[in-house]
Amino acid sequence: MNTYFRLLSYAKPISKFAIPYILCALLGVVFNTLNLALLAPLLMTLFNNAGPDAVLLSKPSEWTDVLGYFNYYAQQAGVVYGAYNALKIVCIIIVSSVVMGNLFRYFSQRIMENLRIHTLLNLRKSVFSNVMNMHVGYFNDQRKGDIISKIASDVQVVQFSVTNTLQIIFKEPLQLLAYVFLLFATSVKLTLFALLVIPISAFLIARIVKRLKEQATQSQESFGLMISYLDEALSGIKIIKAFNATDNIKEKFDSENQHYSNIGRKMARRQQLSSPVSETLGVSMVTAIVLYGGSLILDNQSDLSVSEFVAYIALFSQVMRPAKAMTDSFSSIHAGLAAGERVLALIDEKPKITDQPDAKTITSFDDQIQFQQVHFSYAEKPILKNIDLVIPKGKTVALVGSSGGGKSTLMDLIPRFIEPQAGTILIDGQDIKAITMNSLRELIGMVNQESTLFNDTIRNNIAFGVPHASQADIEAAARIANAHDFIMETSNGYESNIGDRGTKLSGGQKQRICIARAVLKNPPIMLLDEATSALDTESEKLVQDALVELMKNRTSLVIAHRLSTIQNADLIVVLDEGQIVEQGTHSQLMLQEGQYRKLIDMQQFSEVEPRSINA
Repeated sequence: MNTYFRLLSYAKPISKFAIPYILCALLGVVFNTLNLALLAPLLMTLFNNAGPDAVLLSKPSEWTDVLGYFNYYAQQAGVVYGAYNALKIVCIIIVSSVVMGNLFRYFSQRIMENLRIHTLLNLRKSVFSNVMNMHVGYFNDQRKGDIISKIASDVQVVQFSVTNTLQIIFKEPLQLLAYVFLLFATSVKLTLFALLVIPISAFLIARIVKRLKEQATQSQESFGLMISYLDEALSGIKIIKAFNATDNIKEKFDSENQHYSNIGRKMARRQQLSSPVSETLGVSMVTAIVLYGGSLILDNQSDLSVSEFVAYIALFSQVMRPAKAMTDSFSSIHAGLAAGERVLALIDEKPKITDQPDAKTITSFDDQIQFQQVHFSYAEKPILKNIDLVIPKGKTVALVGSSGGGKSTLMDLIPRFIEPQAGTILIDGQDIKAITMNSLRELIGMVNQESTLFNDTIRNNIAFGVPHASQADIEAAARIANAHDFIMETSNGYESNIGDRGTKLSGGQKQRICIARAVLKNPPIMLLDEATSALDTESEKLVQDALVELMKNRTSLVIAHRLSTIQNADLIVVLDEGQIVEQGTHSQLMLQEGQYRKLIDMQQFSEVEPRSINA
């Protein structure tokens, strides 16, 4: 129940929907019940019970005798207006009642649909907002497809569960009570006999839907895994084709698809079994009542007239409709609660990196960034050890070393994408943990090895961090990034769409768009993570020239794949197995003949060797 009430909280303000829904549903129940109750006076009028030989009915003394009142007034109408006119009056009342009943049913369904959409809006907004607030490291441990499944599929299942349950809690039980009231008012003996079907039906349905929630959970998890496989396949389609791995990927997807389908079939069997069971029980009970009540009438042992007995049978046949709706809904409720638990688990997930309650906002960078005895580990594997480093304002600091040495990890610590297990990182003497992350990141621009672009226009990609930038500022940033010329050669210039992840652009063009984006933001601190390593020589030259412009008058921390590109750095820091083993200028480190000198020699050898072979 806790899961359900938490899901229902996303329907707030629920009174906006609940009060009009209750009113419309209540009136709809009244008119729906009245439609069946009017069957008795209709039959009485048709059978001409108000004729000269008919025994005149007396007005009922008990207010609960609803059918008695209807029969009495129908007979009086026949006496006053004649049988045909009385029949017209009864028909007009029945039609009016049906119209009103359907009108209020329509209004209640509209209100419930608005509630469903409102709940979906709030729930999906909350889930996506919480996912976006998670720290970067969270996504390294999660399948993207599973997150997508929770936001898209699970939320969709939840919304119907919540609204269906509200209908079941209020409308269907109220309709059931209205029918049962009329049945008791008509015949207590027959009704007590008939109600035996309800506990029997409830027991059988409970047995049928017992495992539905567990199966629904398995189904949602399997669907999330399948979406993950789909996402990986679409993202890596070139590699899949290149390695002739299409059949393996198909087999992997088909296996999970088969598993998901098997669970769906098992759920469907249980869901679809509840309806015929309840209907069969209902028909069996109606048949038993016809036999029992009919025998009493034939033997003149019943207090009911023929018209009242027919009306009673019609009423009882309708009792199973709300009861059937309630039993049918159990399956969707279980599926909804299972999906709801997965969605709420995602909402309850808390980011491990958050602002302190008294965190300060900073607006400028004036002095230096300092690492003091910083340690960082992934799980139990140490990545950085005893890092002491100062990055002065306006200087370019380069990080070099072998792969896995901790360069990217050290860079990710500055914008607080991750946090050290020990040590302190200071900006202008303030611990970055005491600074709001938004204001900290406002001072930082990034260009990564992988060009991250969005399926949008070139203009919007450059203005991504500054959405209200003018066209002149955007073009100025593009010129600094050596991007303006190729942009103007595209079909629509700055309004050209670059496709999914920038697939319509070359690697060098994508990287220059990323640099233009960083230039437009104009931050005092730049983080450049191997921004030219994936480019050809010509593109690298253009991008490198753009980076030089980008780093002017800025504090820059650079990770470079080609060491020749960082020889003019103010400080070069050599990392090996998570520790700083050397630092100094290019000329200083070359004289030491240590790790840096070895890296330079190895790279020069690898660049010269192919030429000697070709020679």
